[in-house]
Parts: sequence; C-alpha cells; structure tokens
Amino acid sequence: MEFMTLSLKIKQVFAAFCISLFTLPALADIALLDGHVRAMPPSVPNTAAYFRLANQGDKPVRLINVTSTAAKDTQIHTIIEQDGLVKMKRISGLDLMPSETLVLNAGGDHIMLLGLTEPLVIGQQVPLQLQFDDGQQLDILLPVTAIAVDDGHQHHH
Repeated sequence: MEFMTLSLKIKQVFAAFCISLFTLPALADIALLDGHVRAMPPSVPNTAAYFRLANQGDKPVRLINVTSTAAKDTQIHTIIEQDGLVKMKRISGLDLMPSETLVLNAGGDHIMLLGLTEPLVIGQQVPLQLQFDDGQQLDILLPVTAIAVDDGHQHHH
C-alpha cells in the first residue's frame, strides 16, 4: 500500500514538472506585441525586421543578439546622422526598461537580415531568436510584408 502511494506521488510530481515546462514561456518578462519583415525583390540579399517588445518584468534587460535561419547573419542596427548623411550603424544591443515598449522601425533601431538563405515571399513567417543579457531567449515568427505595417510607433514609451 505504501509503495502505491509513493508511486502516485512520484507521478503527480512528474506531471507537475512536465506542465511547468510548457507554462514557463508564458511567464517570460519579454513579450512580442507585433512586427514584420520587409519583403524585398528576389535579387536583393538583405532585408530588415521591425517589431515591438514589451518588458513586463520589473528589471531592465538588454537585447544583445538576434539569430535567424532565414539569413547567414543578423545584426542589431540603429540610424544615425553623421556629416549631414543618414547612415545605418551596427550596435551591440538595445535596452528595454521595465514596463516600457521597445520599438524597432524603419526610421530607427531595427534588425538587419544579411545574406538571406532564400528569397522571402509575402506572407511567409520568418523565425527569429532574440537573446537577452539576463539569459532570456524569445523565439518569434514575423510575417513578411510588402510595406511597413505600422509606422506609428516610432519611439520608446
């Protein structure tokens, strides 16, 4: 009788552990609000990803890396004005304060997808893995669109 009770307890603990594996991503501090990848002609090997992330946690985090199977290289970029010219510049990361939204858009910070592994098609979903300095990772899928979906979010909130 004791063995059967112990066996039942072990099964319950194991079941709770398995359920927690599926619910942990829902408890993540960083959430994707929306986003897209810009469609380019098939002959253009690079494109950009734009999205909004919300920090729902109580600590600041820094986006430090982005990877994608859709491109040979991904880089975090910003737009700067230098000597009267507007240029893209690679940066090491982007800060996301608690209860704030980080906005990546065509006129500012964005993710460059360099050396596309194949031409992107409108409506296709592009996988990106976002890596943060606190060890969090967020896997997202962004649709490929012909034009910017929403340029109304061009600043930090």
